Amino acid sequence: MNKKYFVSLLLCSQAIFAQISDKLEPIDIFDLEYISDPVISPDGRHIVYARHFSDIMTDKNLSNLWIINADGSNNRPLTTGNHHDVQPVWSHNSKMLAYKSDKDGKMQLYLHWPDNQQEIKLTNGVPSPGSVSFSPDDSYLAFTMFIPSRKKKTTITLPEKPQGAQWNDPPKYIDDLKYRADGAGYLKEGFNHIFTLPATGGTPRQLTSGDLSYGTPVWDHDGRHLLFAANLHGDREYEPNNSEIYRISVSNGTIDTLTTRKGPDRNPVVSPDGKTIAYLGNDERYMGYQVTRLYTMNSDGSSQTLVSGDFDRDIRNIRWAKDSKLLYFQYDDKGDTKIGTIDLRGEVKTLLEGAGGLTLGRPYNAADYSVSENGTVAYTLGGTAHPADLAVFKGRKSMRLTEVNKDIFDYKKLGNVEEIWYKSSFDGQDIQGWIVTPPDFDPAKKYPLILEIHGGPFTSYGSVFSAEIQMYAAQGYVVLYTNPRGSTSYGETFGNLIHHDYPNHDYDDLMSGVDEVIKKGYIDTDNLFVTGGSGGGVLTAWIVGHTDRFAAAVVAKPVINWYSFVLYADNPAYFAKYWFGEFPWDNPEPYLKRSPLSYAGHVTTPTMLLTGESDFRTPIPESEQFYTALKLRKVDAAMVRIPGTSHGITSRPSNLIGKVAAVLSWFEKYKR
Repeated sequence: MNKKYFVSLLLCSQAIFAQISDKLEPIDIFDLEYISDPVISPDGRHIVYARHFSDIMTDKNLSNLWIINADGSNNRPLTTGNHHDVQPVWSHNSKMLAYKSDKDGKMQLYLHWPDNQQEIKLTNGVPSPGSVSFSPDDSYLAFTMFIPSRKKKTTITLPEKPQGAQWNDPPKYIDDLKYRADGAGYLKEGFNHIFTLPATGGTPRQLTSGDLSYGTPVWDHDGRHLLFAANLHGDREYEPNNSEIYRISVSNGTIDTLTTRKGPDRNPVVSPDGKTIAYLGNDERYMGYQVTRLYTMNSDGSSQTLVSGDFDRDIRNIRWAKDSKLLYFQYDDKGDTKIGTIDLRGEVKTLLEGAGGLTLGRPYNAADYSVSENGTVAYTLGGTAHPADLAVFKGRKSMRLTEVNKDIFDYKKLGNVEEIWYKSSFDGQDIQGWIVTPPDFDPAKKYPLILEIHGGPFTSYGSVFSAEIQMYAAQGYVVLYTNPRGSTSYGETFGNLIHHDYPNHDYDDLMSGVDEVIKKGYIDTDNLFVTGGSGGGVLTAWIVGHTDRFAAAVVAKPVINWYSFVLYADNPAYFAKYWFGEFPWDNPEPYLKRSPLSYAGHVTTPTMLLTGESDFRTPIPESEQFYTALKLRKVDAAMVRIPGTSHGITSRPSNLIGKVAAVLSWFEKYKR
């Protein structure tokens, strides 16, 4: 090789590699992966999971299914290609796997035999099937599908248009209280119905009919009935949480009502011996936050019993043990997702901690698990240093089976995450938070601080990975995120400290957290910044209306005006009833008092508004109101609109990149 050419090539290669950062950058979002839906076979031998990845060319979040032996050996793909393969379900004999995929352009149901890689496509209709359940003998599958209404509801009569005339589409007639939903847009006319299908394929058989929607079916022990939860009451539009558990005969469609109390009853699970049905719910008290509890009843609906008693955490994802004497479940406790057992007397034992990692964006608690007949648990392993990986728990020991981001984190430096507890200045409540420091952090230096606030407000952050937080830290910011009053995972009393009082003293919790970090001595107090999304957007807007201590703020997908929000958001039967207790026209004072818009006259902080244009949870007119109010007052303000995006924003990888870039650019602009 020519020496001159070789030297030039070497210098070029050095220049290329010099551009590769050892810190997390926005473009790295396309390289991050995580696992979900870990399902262990009933015999405990194999685990199938969904491995999520992104395609930088199509800007899509995708997933394939992988299979691994429960001892960690022979990890390999079951499916390949740039599409969504999701929701795997094992048959009871551990020989078949049902899953959903859009590999043929629309989400349909497939049946796969892992031992020989054979599979068949079970459905081919326009409606996509819902979650799947195998019959006890594995000969049938049950699921729901959306069936459009045959009759269009309208009272509008139009004249016949002339032949060949180009008229607009006819007016859309709406008479439902809930007529749109975030992520789905304006709802199509129709209902979810229950179907069964032979595992060998064929035509799905519709078991339910009429103008009612039915919940996900699960097979009863006898194989002759299905259980489901649904709200079939006549006032269901106005009492959306009042669901019951029903049993339907597979042979003739006869439906029996098993529960009748006021409040949500859902997620029925039949014990292996067929004698008991476990389910989740609570008595309706119209509180902003009500702990989800565990109940059991006999298979005929008799002897309904509260099992979880005084256990003051939300019980989720219940699964029976093989002996029908106890159940597995997951719960969030002080920012950590745990998996435990509960027996029929209500005694709880924690099996493992540190489950989580199902969100790439912000550090929300989210996890999943499954359990085999021999008690081996497959679960999503979380942690501040990585998104969800696969792990197993057996014999009191956990073992991590995957490291799907090893290729990135072998050379990318992450910010350190430190848990803190502090007292609220309002009433001395103990508040939990986390401080994330930049890579190569030096406590002798001064750093700008970002306060990042979670949404909900009835949700929780935790000790889990967050690409968004890590990218802020990579740019030299210390980041504080906390669980102020109203957060879940601390019990019902703590959650309801904001009942009919949000936002208010959660502000004091947040400011006390900022003061706690400042005490550590490494914060530049001239460079304090604040941001949050959804409920965190509400609090960010509230903060800038009550203090000028922050150099700049980004208010993401907020509620600004409660009066307009409860009449415009996608759950109109819920927000006024649970969060205020009165309609705004009956008592406008609480709506005005708790609306950040009421304090726009106090704002001096440069503020950016950021919302998806297709957001129906906190619709973009909320952001537009605050933006216009600030502009009229000549406060430095900007509005970022993310096209075609609903409330979650991160439906496309580039949306998360765009959000982080917008936040950082605004803060850099006002850094002092």
